[in-house]
Amino acid sequence: MSITKPLITDLLKDRILVLDGAMGTMIQRYKLEEKDFRNEALKDHPHPLQGNNDLLALTRPEILREIHEQYFEAGADIIETNTFSGTTIAQADYYIEHLVDDINYLSAKIAKEVADEFTLREPHKPRYVAGALGPTNKTASLSPDVNDPGYRAITFDELVVAFKQQIKGLISGGVDVLLFETIIDTLNAKAALFAAEEYFEEIGYRIPVMVSGTITDQSGRTLSGQTTEAFLISISHIPLLSVGLNCALGASALRPYLQVLADKSEFFVSAYPNAGLPNEFGHYDQTPNEMAAQMEVFLKEGLTNIVGGCCGTTPDHIRAIAEVAKKYKPRMVGELV
Repeated sequence: MSITKPLITDLLKDRILVLDGAMGTMIQRYKLEEKDFRNEALKDHPHPLQGNNDLLALTRPEILREIHEQYFEAGADIIETNTFSGTTIAQADYYIEHLVDDINYLSAKIAKEVADEFTLREPHKPRYVAGALGPTNKTASLSPDVNDPGYRAITFDELVVAFKQQIKGLISGGVDVLLFETIIDTLNAKAALFAAEEYFEEIGYRIPVMVSGTITDQSGRTLSGQTTEAFLISISHIPLLSVGLNCALGASALRPYLQVLADKSEFFVSAYPNAGLPNEFGHYDQTPNEMAAQMEVFLKEGLTNIVGGCCGTTPDHIRAIAEVAKKYKPRMVGELV
């Protein structure tokens, strides 16, 4: 059954939308073992698969469904597919590149089914699915070999092929939006955007595209060395739905870089930081109320249109953020959106 929903662009002009929180943080709660990452087809796969969360769309789809439901119940308007590492490039680490089509299609299908169920239940609050595309584990701008700065482990064309395959699977599965996230190397992102534009041209229609970069530390730059404004300029030739920042930093540390986007961007602006910074054990201690209070600064100053959470965030964090977001109007954007 086809579900009719307003255009997400129209909703963004009226109110702040809430993105979900961390998928990996929630999956960790299930304390999964090697057997959870295998099904009948993978029972004799010779390489370890534990930790390859993208595979759960094939082996434990009920877990993904439960997590999506929890985030929608917490107040999220948009959930992300469990496909952060859903390219042949990333899946090569596990020797399962041949499953990339299934991973993306099934993950999108699971998320879409949950979104449609919630939209039917609460038609006044339509739910959307963002197809998540991570940066891959190889960079096009940086050498992995300190002794050979000119070496590259991947080419632009190879990235385009991999992202295009992922995009096809996500759109076939029914995503409403594409979200290129946690961008550490803008050249990788430009390959992903090029792949999307090529695929849109092939299928004869386009869906909205969101882009979210990562400021890796207090230097205010991405891993490949760009400032926030340079990152924005590098991708502004594409008609984006939104541009934003996620991961690496907590909300308070993200604010000055978000201000740059709010001042300079002709697109909607998103922000989904981590729940503070990790402690010495790699855990995130920031409580939902603490995080919501820090993000309220963004909202009060009119810097954002989409808010959510990255590493360490849970449905409780999203619930607190959603409650705060209700009190504020979205950032105004220019005529080019």
